[in-house]
Amino acid sequence: MDTALLIWNRVISHTGLFENIISDRNPKFTSALWTNLNKLLGTKILFSTTYHPQTYGLAERMIQTLEDMIIRFCAYGLELEDSNGFTHDWHTLIPALELAYKTSIHAPTGKNPAMLQKGWNPKLQFDTLKKDLVDIHQNSSSFKILLDKMRHHANKSMNDAFEYAKQKWDKSHKTPEFKVGDCHMVECDLQLASINWSFNWFNNLFGKSSLC
Repeated sequence: MDTALLIWNRVISHTGLFENIISDRNPKFTSALWTNLNKLLGTKILFSTTYHPQTYGLAERMIQTLEDMIIRFCAYGLELEDSNGFTHDWHTLIPALELAYKTSIHAPTGKNPAMLQKGWNPKLQFDTLKKDLVDIHQNSSSFKILLDKMRHHANKSMNDAFEYAKQKWDKSHKTPEFKVGDCHMVECDLQLASINWSFNWFNNLFGKSSLC
C-alpha cells in the first residue's frame, strides 16, 4: 500500500495515469495488491530481466547517476547550519538538487528537462536575487546565503556525478575504427533484392570492402 500511495502522490498527481510499469520483478509489483490494482486501473506490469542493459539499460544508468548525485549532495561538503545555529535536515534541501538537475542542459537533447516537460524555463533565484541591498533583515540575508550555498553545492554534485558516469563509460567502451578494406558485419532486415544496394552503399561510404 505504501508504494501505491507513493506513486499516487508523486507520479500520478503530476503526470496522470501511466499505461504500464517496467519492473525487474520487484516483490512490490508482483504482490496481490498490485496485480488487482492494475486490473482495476487498466494498466500493466512489464517485467524485465535484472541488470540486462538491452532491456532498460539507459534508465538503469540514469538511476545510478541520480543516486550518485544524491549521495554527493547529502554526504559531502554542505554545511547544514545557518548563522542562527538552526540545522537543516538534509532531505529538506533535496529540492535544490532537483532544481539544478531540471534546469541543466543535457547532452542527448540539447535542452533541460524542465523545458522538455513544461515547455518553458523556470526563473531561478539567482536571476532575481538582489546583491546590492544594504538594509536587510539578518534572517533574510542568512536565507539568501543558504540558497547560494545549496545551488553551488547542487551544481557541483551533479557535474561530478555526470563526470564519474562518463569516466566509467569511457573506461569500458572504445570507439570502433573503420579502415578501407575492413570486413563489415551488417545486421539488417532487407530483402534479398536490396542486398546489392546495401553493399554498394557501404562501398561508397567506406571504400571497397568485404561484406561478411
